[in-house]
Amino acid sequence: MSIISVENLTKDYGLGRGIFDVSLEVEEGEIYGYVGTNGSGKTTTIRNMLGFVFPDSGKVRIDGLDPTKQAAELMRHVSYIPGEIAFPNLSTGTEFLKLQAEYNGITDFTYMNYVADKLDLDTTANLKRMSKGMKQKTAIVAALMADRDILILDEPTTGLDPLQRDNFLELLRDEKKKGKTIFLSGHIFEELEEVCDRVAMLKNGHILGVVSMYDLRHRTDRSYEITFISPDIALSFAARIPEAKADGSKVTLSLPPEKSDDLFKAMAGYKILGIKETNETLEDVFMKEYRK
Repeated sequence: MSIISVENLTKDYGLGRGIFDVSLEVEEGEIYGYVGTNGSGKTTTIRNMLGFVFPDSGKVRIDGLDPTKQAAELMRHVSYIPGEIAFPNLSTGTEFLKLQAEYNGITDFTYMNYVADKLDLDTTANLKRMSKGMKQKTAIVAALMADRDILILDEPTTGLDPLQRDNFLELLRDEKKKGKTIFLSGHIFEELEEVCDRVAMLKNGHILGVVSMYDLRHRTDRSYEITFISPDIALSFAARIPEAKADGSKVTLSLPPEKSDDLFKAMAGYKILGIKETNETLEDVFMKEYRK
C-alpha cells in the first residue's frame, strides 16, 4: 500500500529551477531514497510534499492526507528533518528536546536518551553555539523520539562524521523494523545504497528512474575488468568477446556466471596485468543515467 503518493508534481521557479512532472510511490514500511546533485530539486519536492509550498500542478497524498489542505493534521503523522535547521530562542539542546517532548506528549525519555547517546550528543550544550553536526544530531533526536509512523528526512547526515553516520543508519534500520515508512533524500550514494529499498534519481528537477536496491545487490551477471599489457592486445581480445568493451589497456564486460569459464579460457595465451570482478553501484547507475 502506498503511504506517500506524488503524482505529476510541478513547481516551476523559472530559468529551469524547480521540479517538473515528478511522480513517485512510497510503500508502507520501506526506506525510499531520493538522490540528486545539489540544486536538483530534492528539497523543493519535500517542501511540496509537506505543504510548506504549493505546487503549480500535480498532487500529493501522505497517509491519505492532502498537504495543501491538511498540513497541520499531516504533521501529526510525520517526523521531519529539514535540510536547513533553525532552532527557537532557547539556551540548550536539553531545553529544546524537552519542549519537543512536551509538544508530543512524551513523558518517558528513555528512547530520547538512547538516541542521544548513540549519536554522542551532549544535549546540555548551548543551542546557539552548536556546530552543524551537533545541530543535526539534535534534530535527529527530536525527529526519532516523536515516534511518528512516517519519517521525511532531507539530507539528515550533513555534518555528521563517518562513525555517527554509521550509527544513524543503524537507527534507521531499527525504525524500519518497527514498521516505519522513511523518505530519505541525500547525495551520498553509499548511505542510500546501504539502507534503502528503492532509490529515485533526480536531475534538474526531473526523475531519471527508480532503482531497486534488491535487484542491484542480487544481479545475476558478473562484471569484470581485465588489464592487458597494451591497448592493442586489449582491443584484440575485446574483438573476440561480443560483450567486451576496450578502453585503452582495459577491457570491461558482464557475463552470466555460467559463461565465466569461457571467459577464462579465452584469456589463455594473452599477457594480462590483472583482472578483478566489479559490482555496479548506485553511483554507477546514477552517473550512467545522468550522462544520457
